[in-house]
Formats: sequence, C-alpha cells, structure tokens
Amino acid sequence: MVQVRSLFFDVFGTVVDWRGGVAHGAETLLAPLGYDLDWLAFADAWRSEYQPAMEEVRAGRIPFSKLDVLHRYNLDRIRPRFGLDRLSDEDCRRLNLVWHRLPAWPDSTEGLRRLRAKFLIAPVSNGNISLMVDIARRNDFMWDAILGAEVARDYKPKPEVYNAACAAFDLPPDQCMMVAAHSSDLAAAAAHGLRTAHIARPNEHGPGKGEADPTVPVDIAAKDLIDLAAKLSA
Repeated sequence: MVQVRSLFFDVFGTVVDWRGGVAHGAETLLAPLGYDLDWLAFADAWRSEYQPAMEEVRAGRIPFSKLDVLHRYNLDRIRPRFGLDRLSDEDCRRLNLVWHRLPAWPDSTEGLRRLRAKFLIAPVSNGNISLMVDIARRNDFMWDAILGAEVARDYKPKPEVYNAACAAFDLPPDQCMMVAAHSSDLAAAAAHGLRTAHIARPNEHGPGKGEADPTVPVDIAAKDLIDLAAKLSA
C-alpha cells in the first residue's frame, strides 16, 4: 500500500452517535415543554429524511444548501407525525442545533488523538463547517482542517467531495484514506483512488442495526478508532 499521509473521516455514525445524541437532545429540549415522544423513533425519522434531502442537491433539483438548512427542512417535514406542529420557530431553531452537540463514541477522541500524531486528519462529512466545529469542540476533536460538502459544494458520494478533500491537502488520492462505518461511502472513495478503512459500528441505528463488518473490499477493517490507530502503528 502506498504510504498514506492523510485520513479523512465520515462523522455521523462513524465518529459520533447521531441516534443517541439526537434522541437525548430532543428530550432535553422538548420534555420540559410538555412533550412525551418515542425519542429514538423521532431521531430515526429525522435521519430517514437525510439522504432524500441531499439527493435533491446531488441531482441538481435544488441549489447546494448547508446541512443545517436541510435538517431544518426535514424537521418541518416530520413534525406533524410527532405532534410538534405548534412548536415555535425559536424552539425549532434550538431543536435543529441538537445535531451540533452529538456525543462521540467512547473510542473516538482517543483514537483521533493517536491518529493525528502520525497523519493529517480531517472530517470529510456532509455536515457544514459550523456543525463540525461545534461537534469538535464538544468532544475535543483536534482536526487539521474541516473538509467535505461545504468545501466541495456537493454531497457524498459525488466525486467532487473526495477530490476536493485530496486537493485541499495537495495529496494524490492514493495517499489519502477514507475512514467510515458505511460501506457505500468507502466504495465511492475507493472508486476515486482513495484507500479505505472500515470502522465497525454495529449499533449505529439501534442494537444490531449497523455495520459490524464491511460489505465491500477495504484496505483495513477495524473494530473502532483505537483499533485503527493500532493497525496503522499510530
């Protein structure tokens, strides 16, 4: 394998627990207002609108919009299902920010710290820059840069996102490695010449509802980010 110099990370599900974080954040905000929901079902429903909304951008049907904008649009789509029709604009704004406070998986902060000692590291996420900054500050992630959709003005798995990340570090794709818990992301990165590492997150969507193993060929399969650091001698 060509010497890898940079690691690019998917964030939602790979580095942070979006499901638990959204459920907890929504409950913290809405329960004092008198709402009693199935908080995990609410998180799942909100997330289920994620790919369809980005596909509107990828297909060129709407201009590029930051993920914060898409998340708010998706929130408005699902609110009637959960009896949140009368939620004020200010409470919707605050609720949308729960994505900015997602918690790291237990291995993430230490794993990233070890990996950064040897490699350039950056999120290559569909999340916008302010969202990534807030998540990083909450969890003590020390990125070298924040890359991804807002830099490329498009969403994964479009090639522009991976190519823009490599170009930002002035590196050829084969010196960059995409790290993700999602085989589809890794397959797209590999198709554009990047190396790939799969991180097992078997409970991302609930118990046993995540990828324990990759479903596509990868360069490295690791059980978590600390295991990845060990396998890369970091």
